[in-house]
Amino acid sequence: MKTFDKDSFLGFVSKIEAGYIDIYFPSSEVFNKGRGQVGGFVVIDGGQFGFLARMDSLNLHKQENEIIKDSSSQFSVSGRAEILLVFETKNPDNVQKTAFQYPNIGAQVFSCSDEQIQKYIESFGKKTPQEICIPLGAFVSSGSIKCNISLNALFQRHCAVVGTTGGGKSWTLAKLMESVSKNSKTKMILFDAAGEYGSLKTKSLVLGEDSYFPYQKLSIPDLFILLRPQGESQKPTLLEAIRSLKIAKLSQKGDIFKKAYNPRKEYNDLYRQYCVDIENNLCDFEISNLIAQIKEECVLYFADAWGAADIKLYDLQASLINKIANMLNTALFNKLFGFKDIPQNFVSIIYAIEKFLAPSQKEDNILRINLENVSSSFSAKEILANAIGSYLLNKARNRDFKENPIILFIDEAHQFLNRKSNIDNADYQPLEAFDLIAKECRKFGLFLCLATQMPRDIPEGALSQIGTFIVHRLINERDKAVIENAASSAGKDILSFLPSLGAGEALLIGIDFQMPLLLKIDKPQNPPHSDTPILKS
Repeated sequence: MKTFDKDSFLGFVSKIEAGYIDIYFPSSEVFNKGRGQVGGFVVIDGGQFGFLARMDSLNLHKQENEIIKDSSSQFSVSGRAEILLVFETKNPDNVQKTAFQYPNIGAQVFSCSDEQIQKYIESFGKKTPQEICIPLGAFVSSGSIKCNISLNALFQRHCAVVGTTGGGKSWTLAKLMESVSKNSKTKMILFDAAGEYGSLKTKSLVLGEDSYFPYQKLSIPDLFILLRPQGESQKPTLLEAIRSLKIAKLSQKGDIFKKAYNPRKEYNDLYRQYCVDIENNLCDFEISNLIAQIKEECVLYFADAWGAADIKLYDLQASLINKIANMLNTALFNKLFGFKDIPQNFVSIIYAIEKFLAPSQKEDNILRINLENVSSSFSAKEILANAIGSYLLNKARNRDFKENPIILFIDEAHQFLNRKSNIDNADYQPLEAFDLIAKECRKFGLFLCLATQMPRDIPEGALSQIGTFIVHRLINERDKAVIENAASSAGKDILSFLPSLGAGEALLIGIDFQMPLLLKIDKPQNPPHSDTPILKS
């Protein structure tokens, strides 16, 4: 394959600007052969260096005086192209992006073959020739240019799939997972917020129907968000009750720790003995005893002992006690968190994840966690997703994924990132597990792939960690501005296409991609169920 083939000659460079060139086409006949079209690729012979450029516009040459009478008329044309890559003429497969090399006026311009473009795309982000590439789609401008993308280039710096409803982001997420599954042994966990991905042939768990998150693995802040203690009395009383229940469990002194009229020495000694376990920030105590323990906390305090019951303090806990009773006796919350009487067919989501990630488990490499039946009441859906994220975050920090990285796919990511729960209208508790994963866990082998229709709702800190964007149609100006700021490698000219992209069309941009790619994403074999119901007559 010759890079500069005389049969592919188009014209000459007639003008040079920063990042762009103008091209003079002596004859319009080349366009009849399908070469040199807007959106197509050309190569420029600059002597020692060659250049890859994309055609942006075409128009009649300024000095053209002929009148176009019919399609057979011949005339000269001018065009404008954006310089994308530079390569050594002797080694055209080794491309790089630079702003300091330009061709000369009069340099010859040739059409670029589909084969050469495909080789360039496969090389993007590759560290070694053996790295895996996965099929994703084809160029919008030419369906014959297939795009096989480096797996590491897509996910090693985290990935985001964004676009308005109906743009095709759900299909893209499904296509990514199918391609990774078919071409590698990488394990993936999917947070299916709306239950759209039931068609995927994979292991699925439906929280609240066949699985639960054990409340013992919730963090203390998570429990506070669920219960929303108010005022200056409920918060310290609840926290002290939790400490007391942990001491009772660890010391095996009974179901609760009785305080009225008892000396404080035993409590203080046990606290010092089990301090690390007591302050581990987890809810590993018997929650069914929480109301009884709160009553025990409502006593008079003295230097060396507790006194009689403090009725006034206990009265202030009335609303908190009601919330605890409602939470423990609500079937929904019991099925989600396993407070009591866990159904026999339910499995702990922690156990299921551990089993899925075990090296001996090789049958499935996608675990789908379905959250569609999880209510948003009391922020249950957000807390549950954040709790699972915190669990995976801690595993990553412990280097569990260093040798065998995993990809965490989060659909409707705006529901889970940067979420805050309002406690007493003043105290905001961020649910930041996924934000921390984005910031910390790339080096630990836990990679994120976020899908959202509202990139403006993703925290700026998390967006700044995203190295690859697959952008479907975007109309909202704030969303477009977010992508423009986050993906600085994409020029404004290419981003101007975003509002007019068709269904399934997307712009692929990223740190490891030397040029933006405008793609038509292939249809997944098992498309998600994301269609909007149709009104009928």
